[in-house]
Amino acid sequence: MSAKKIIKISLGVLVFFTLPSLLFFGFVYFKYSEKRPESNPSQAADSLALNMLKALDYNAYNSTNYIEWTFKKRHHYQWNKAEQSCKVFWKNIQVNLNFKDLSNSTVLMNNKAVPQALVQEYITTALDYFNTDSFWLIAPYTVFDKGVTRSLATVNNKSGLLVTYAPNEAYFWLLDNNYRPYAFNMWTPLFPIDGIEASWQDWTTTATGAQFPTFHNIFTFGFEITDLKTDF
Repeated sequence: MSAKKIIKISLGVLVFFTLPSLLFFGFVYFKYSEKRPESNPSQAADSLALNMLKALDYNAYNSTNYIEWTFKKRHHYQWNKAEQSCKVFWKNIQVNLNFKDLSNSTVLMNNKAVPQALVQEYITTALDYFNTDSFWLIAPYTVFDKGVTRSLATVNNKSGLLVTYAPNEAYFWLLDNNYRPYAFNMWTPLFPIDGIEASWQDWTTTATGAQFPTFHNIFTFGFEITDLKTDF
């Protein structure tokens, strides 16, 4: 087979697989992309945020010192809030994160220490996993964290709570009549479509009284939070 024919076949395969994806992304982008609303922090927004925390029993969450869960059946976590540490598991890797001093974190592969040259790479990966995956579990509880602002806003004719973490990261919470979150719209560098909505559903009350969602849905794609356990 000539090189020219190989190139033509390769280009045909590339177009076959990428064109539908590009068309789907374009459709989703123009249909669901939303402009981020203006952020105007106010006491009214703080009051709404406090009502949300009350509905979720923030005191129960705050007194919970151990949270264990599995995210999308890929990453497993054993987070000890009191000790500021978390064991992160994926595939054959275990990273013991020490949040007080990340340099004291340790890495195991098949229960054996990995070469020192690889340690930092695995620590960085585990920390990225933790920061992203834990947000899908505890985000409502972080609305009064340092540097976070709260505003009342409207998106798609729905009123809610806009929580801003950084100039390029904000979440618009939709609350039910009892102030429990059921969805949010996202503006974050981690997601390519501005203002896309994700559900927060199938809330469960754990042994410590802390409440967490166990399912999220974006478009037709859903992912679970399983193996959820808490302790004081």
